[in-house]
Amino acid sequence: MTFRCSPASLTAELRACERRLRDDRIGERLRARDHTIWSPDPTEIADRLGWLTLPAAMRAELVAIDRIVAGARAAGLSRALLLGMGGSSLAPEVFSRVLGSRPGYLRLRVLDSTHPDAVRAAAADGPPERTLVIVATKSGGTVETISLFRYLYTWLEGRLGRAAAQARVVAITDPGSGLEREARQLGAAHVVYGDPEVGGRYSALSAFGLVPAALMGVDVGRLLDAAAAEAAQPIEESPGLRLGALLGAAERAGRDKLTLRSPAALAPLGAWIEQLVAESTGKDGRGILPVDGEPALDVDRYPADRVFAVHRLGAEPADGLEALRDAGHPVAECILDSLDEIGALMYRWEVATAVAGAVIGINPFDQPNVESAKVSARSMVGAYRATGALPALTPATAAGDLTLYDDATDAEPVDAGQGAADLHDALAAFLGPAAFAGGRGYVALHAYLPPAPATDAALQRLRRRILERCGTAVTCGYGPRFLHSTGQLHKGDAGAGSFIQLTADLRDDLPIPDRAGAADGALSFGVLIEAQALGDRQALLDAGRRVLRIGLGADPVAGLDALAAAIR
Repeated sequence: MTFRCSPASLTAELRACERRLRDDRIGERLRARDHTIWSPDPTEIADRLGWLTLPAAMRAELVAIDRIVAGARAAGLSRALLLGMGGSSLAPEVFSRVLGSRPGYLRLRVLDSTHPDAVRAAAADGPPERTLVIVATKSGGTVETISLFRYLYTWLEGRLGRAAAQARVVAITDPGSGLEREARQLGAAHVVYGDPEVGGRYSALSAFGLVPAALMGVDVGRLLDAAAAEAAQPIEESPGLRLGALLGAAERAGRDKLTLRSPAALAPLGAWIEQLVAESTGKDGRGILPVDGEPALDVDRYPADRVFAVHRLGAEPADGLEALRDAGHPVAECILDSLDEIGALMYRWEVATAVAGAVIGINPFDQPNVESAKVSARSMVGAYRATGALPALTPATAAGDLTLYDDATDAEPVDAGQGAADLHDALAAFLGPAAFAGGRGYVALHAYLPPAPATDAALQRLRRRILERCGTAVTCGYGPRFLHSTGQLHKGDAGAGSFIQLTADLRDDLPIPDRAGAADGALSFGVLIEAQALGDRQALLDAGRRVLRIGLGADPVAGLDALAAAIR
């Protein structure tokens, strides 16, 4: 695997950054787990550096992982349904979509949505008697994951009986967590521990990534070998150190939009990088915004706030790479000789993200703004429990099936569309030139919709329309998944984002059991996802961000296309 960097207009800043890293011995100190690289205070740093030695440390766990795999195959199981959010689900999703499942092993499906349609579709995707449920959360208390687990365990037990359901559960969590207690009380077949000194977004090469990968038949030993080879490189030649220097220097120079370009075979890696970089660097008024899967513009339309990371596999060409360089945009190029090097590439990005944090001057291992949306969502749930209804928003304008919602308590410039006479005026106000003065803004689409290929395509059409209309970076994420990925950056960066929250009418709800195996519960998935949407909206407004909520009606795809057509 090789790494090439074209700093172009960033040459002076990059050289100064690399000189500082060399003079401060950042590489040697990183390997020595020196927390003072980021802060004199070791809090949420000194106990978050276990990822540095995971490629070697996880070797000792492979025998136990192999026993889980052998048991699942002997039982005739053919699919694994992984329940998790953020760092607990994104690496397994990469392994599934990039490396795939070998014949005779389990097919992996990741469920990281609380939308009732998504939960229902995941349950129906395979026969329960051949399904293994993997529930993964480091804290053991992530509300989405625990809710999904209680529903899916109850689903298994109702169809197969208690003993068979117990035999089809693997829990991955940190020691002493609430999930560990619940799984052991239920009699789950396996409880696998994560490393408490590895944060979720740095856990790809821990049990959270390797157990699902092994169940798919991935040679996890080769993943670890590749990562160990990356970790063992002479520190002065470390591609991760150089990549981190580029990202940090670019952010300091105003190029804070990390635009990811990958061929189809490597494209799933983008969502994992997005979480790693966004949650690590977006805080204290600073941030690197990862832009994954964005439709390409003509090179001369990109503003000077971009830095590009291009992944390639073997000798395949990278379209437009030379044009980006010629236009003066910094470009980092990572070339893999084979897909077996995906573990090494993940380790490289972890090093780069930690180094970029040092360059920017932030702690890349905490997430100070993540709790704000959770607190607000809990408040919404509390209101529901007390009154039987969630807080209602006031529609500002409607056209066909589209409804725009008024932020009556907002002060300018947060509510740019308030009082607009019609849909076009509201969208024009929200996406007008004044919203992106200074050239460093971005638009984020928050889709609280059931993930599906048709919805993916419609979101991309909307994304392209906004990109062509505004010329600024446009990101997109499904809710509540993105809350565990880019949610930290959205509230912790410099505040240049404009957020469009997308919802659709709910057709059929699903109850969330109060405990695994219970018949029903006080909350439903429909209430939970709406509370999360309302909670994140309020957290964004409290942070002074611009938010526009749009209801799409009963058909999300038709609503998204109508919205795209309304943006002139």
